[in-house]
Parts: sequence; structure tokens; C-alpha cells
Amino acid sequence: MTENTGGVTETPHTLPLAEVEALARAAHQGQTDKAGRPYAEHLQAVAEGVRARGGDPEQIAAAWLHDAVEDDAMPDRWLDQAPLSERTKAIVRALTRRAGEPPEAYAARILATPGALLVKEADLAHNADPARLAALDEPTRTRLTEKYTRMRALLGLEGDA
Repeated sequence: MTENTGGVTETPHTLPLAEVEALARAAHQGQTDKAGRPYAEHLQAVAEGVRARGGDPEQIAAAWLHDAVEDDAMPDRWLDQAPLSERTKAIVRALTRRAGEPPEAYAARILATPGALLVKEADLAHNADPARLAALDEPTRTRLTEKYTRMRALLGLEGDA
């Protein structure tokens, strides 16, 4: 539900992006990526990637939170009650991998959720960044490169980078 306030449409009770960012940073405090970097750097890069690709505030919020439930930084029940738009919650849920889920099912859920593809595209772009991958050992780098390439293909992003 939205309310119109002098020509500006707002979603009531939605956290501002700065608060979403602070919440995501706190939730992932102490976590590191595969290269040992603070995990919040990845979240920031994905949020910036979404913004650079023309994403809206709901997609940027989802970018900050895209790994929160999957990485157990926040419980799924938190998301249910979070002061976020239903669209942001739907994008986060779409991007949350489920145990034992085939990549095809994961990709199909992303493609079926409005706004999720742009966030996943930014996520994959940062994950596959050659500078980021260079910090990993060769077997991990090869495995992840193949994984990201396959997901891009499933999402129809093969030609994009």
C-alpha cells in the first residue's frame, strides 16, 4: 500500500537505504569472503552494481540483503516481518539458494521474480571479477568460474559482463 504525499508516492514503514545498509553490515559483521576480505565489501559492490545498472531503491535494498538469509546472517522469519517493501522481500527470497536446489530451479525463480535478475547480474559480476578471483587458489577459481558461467547462461546473461 502506498500513500501519496504531495505528488511523492511513498511506501509506509520502509527502511531507508542507509538503514538497510547498516543492518546488512551488522548482520555480516565478522564474516569474510573466500579470499578473506570483509563480506560487507561484496554487499557494497553488488549494491553499487545494481545502482550503476539503473536499479531502483527496492533492488538496491535487496542487493544489500541478498545473502543475509542464505548465509544465516538473519533468520528467514526476520525477513517476513522486516520493514521492507514486499518487492524487496520477494527479490531477497528469490536470490536465497535453498539446500539441495538445482541451479535450474534457482535460475527459474530469479527469472520469475520482477527485479531479481538485475540484482543477480550485479552479484555475478562482482563474484566473477578477475581481480577478486585472482586471490583464490587455482582449483577454487576454476570451480567458481565454471559455476558463475553456468548461472549466467541459465539466466540468459551469457553475452553480458
